[in-house]
Formats: sequence, C-alpha cells, structure tokens
Amino acid sequence: MTEFLRLPFRAGLSAILVFAATAALPAFSARAATPDGDPIRIGEINSYTGLPAFTLPYRQGWQLAVAEINAAGGLLGGRPLDVISRDDGGRPDDAVRVAGELLTGERVVLLAGTYFSHVGLAVSDFARHNRIPFLAAEPLSDALTWSQGNRYTFRLRPSTYMQAAMLADQAAALPAKRWVTVAPNYEYGQSAVAWFKRLLTEKRPDVTFVGEQWPAQGRIEAGTTVQALAAAEPDAVFNATFGADLARLVREGNQRGLFAGRSVVSLLTGEPEYLEPLRDEAPAGWIVTGYPGAGLTTPEHQAFLDAYRARFHEEPRLGSVVGYTTFKAIAAAITRAGSTDPEALVDGLTGLTLVSPFGPISFRAIDHQATMGAFVGRIGIEDGHGTLVDWHYVDGAASLPPDAVVQTLRPAAAAER
Repeated sequence: MTEFLRLPFRAGLSAILVFAATAALPAFSARAATPDGDPIRIGEINSYTGLPAFTLPYRQGWQLAVAEINAAGGLLGGRPLDVISRDDGGRPDDAVRVAGELLTGERVVLLAGTYFSHVGLAVSDFARHNRIPFLAAEPLSDALTWSQGNRYTFRLRPSTYMQAAMLADQAAALPAKRWVTVAPNYEYGQSAVAWFKRLLTEKRPDVTFVGEQWPAQGRIEAGTTVQALAAAEPDAVFNATFGADLARLVREGNQRGLFAGRSVVSLLTGEPEYLEPLRDEAPAGWIVTGYPGAGLTTPEHQAFLDAYRARFHEEPRLGSVVGYTTFKAIAAAITRAGSTDPEALVDGLTGLTLVSPFGPISFRAIDHQATMGAFVGRIGIEDGHGTLVDWHYVDGAASLPPDAVVQTLRPAAAAER
C-alpha cells in the first residue's frame, strides 16, 4: 500500500506535496475543527499529477466548498466533512486500488472526483460492485451515465454528447461541408467525435467527414497529425484535444497554415486551463466550449468568485467551479438523505436540485446526469492573451436527448428508478 500523509485543511493550502520515490501527491484529510460530532468521510480521487492544470484548481474549489460547509456547522446536526484525497496518476488500476483503500481502510461513505473518462468508468464499476455512491466530477464519457451507467454513479459535468450537441448547433450554421476530426484515442475522444459526426450530419445531411486523426493522449505527433489533416483538404476541423496536445496542435497548425481560411470547432478549448497557456498563440475565431470567468456576473457566480478570490488570491478556473459544485452537491445530498447510509445517499442524489455558480442544476433520475450546462463562444485575443468572447450559456437540460432515447442508450434506467 502506498504510504500517505494526512494534512489538516487550512486556508491557502495549495502546495503540492510530493514523495520523491513516487512523484505522486499524498492523500490528505480536509477537515475544519468548528463542528462537533463524528466526521462524515468522503473519498476523493483525481489525476493531480497527471493533469495539474485542471485538477489543482478543482482541488481548491472543493476545499473552498468543504470550508464553507464546515464553517456553517457541518451536516446532520454538526458533523464535519472529512475529505480523504488520493491521486490516481491517470491510471484506472491505481484508481480502483485507492478506491478500495478508501472504502475498507478509511470507511468513506461516498466516492467523488476523477478526471479521465477511462478512470471514471473504472471507479464507476467499482462503485457498482461495492454499492457505494460515486459522484464523478469531470469524466465526460457518455458511457458513464448511459451504456455503462448504474444505480450508484452520478456525473456533474456536461457529457461529450451534451457539449457535442452544443457545438453541432454552431457548426451547422457554417458554410463548411468537408470536415476532418482530431481527438485523443481513448474513450473521451472517441465519444466526442462519434456524437459530433452524428449530430452534425443530422442537422446538415450535405456534410461529409473526409479525414480523422487519433493521436495518443499526451503524446501527439503534431507535425504528422497536421499534415494528414491538411492533406484531406477540409473546409473545417473538429478538435477534441486538450492540454499540452492542444498547444502542440495549435502551434504546428498555425505554422503549417492548417487553420488559415478554415473554420474550427473545438471542445474544451475555451476553458482557462487550456486557453491561458497558449498566450498570444491562442487561435482567434475558433468556436469553443469554455468558461468566461469574471465575465459571468450573475449573483450566484459573483458570490463564488468573491469567496474564491478571498481564499486563494487568484482567479478561478473551470476546474474550480467543478470542484466547488461537486462538494456542494454532496452536502446537499447528505442533507436530503438525512443519513450517510449508501442507499439513502443514492436516493438523496437522485433528482437532487441545488444552486451552483452557474445557476440551478439537478441530477436527473433517469440517468443520473446533472443538468449543469456549458458556455459556447469564440476565442478572442485581449491584451495578448486568449479569452472567451461572444459567449452564451447553454442549459445542460436543453442539450440532452428525450427520455425515450435515453432509455435505448441505458436500458436499465427504468428498472433503476
């Protein structure tokens, strides 16, 4: 068993603690001392060393939520949340191993987190077999709530289907007819491309897809990829790469002229985690999903923004919102259930409604997918940096298929209700 440390939760905690032997983040416990009573233990698993650009803001988001919950007196008559966090390293086997340690060794009542889709699916299967609730924060694979969905698994973020539907609406209005796609060759990328193709061709039967590239996640050969895409002579590009792969693709594509005179529709690229590192290389004009940050001035978001700035002295990223909302949802579910019994918590999450920094959301009973939406806009350049402009918010509920379709995608849904 990997050795770990348990650290007290305190304001401003953001340093990454690394064991020299493993180069992995240790586990730690996040608990405020104010409420009385036995703590409610939550097991949190994520790819902190695998994708820190997203997961570290995400961690700060859930730390803020836990601090607020505990400062307000905790849950169930004064019991504090005690979050025991583990790093999965982006590997499904490690995620399942630490999930077992959290369940048997730490006696957690609920699992939360994960980033990569294949990791989330592995933890979801663990949750099903062990009958413990799992709130997946970030993994976008549709299989998580549809084909491989189960009673114990819920998801917060809008799925690949939902975001592909939002982008297909925008793409259908473009004059482009010949499309190519590029996406990482694992569950998330495969799902994103499949749904974008299907949804766009349903809206535009005159569209054809003339090429596709499937680089390995984190190991894109950008020059070869760009050359192959350009050789198909497309009118437009659909991109689902992110992180360092995205930066390499943008740089090589700009140098080789792939994007000149072509429309680009890109999943996730408007999120600050991936847009800010591009700096003045940010691809202006791309149609993207993302997060406008301080540009969103609703009361719910402003309250979150003020609290986040006060605690961490920096601007939130989308991961910050995801982490914050994940643990606010957990607290709301525990309160609704009135218990930490796993079956009661599943019932507490099913149909749960709460107010997030993006407004009201709910976890649908039919498939356990939350109705959190996404922002769709274009990339602009301001002060030498990329930013999301001309954006609008798309409610997640408006981007999901009818219940009759969901039942064909998740045959067990009716029985689970």
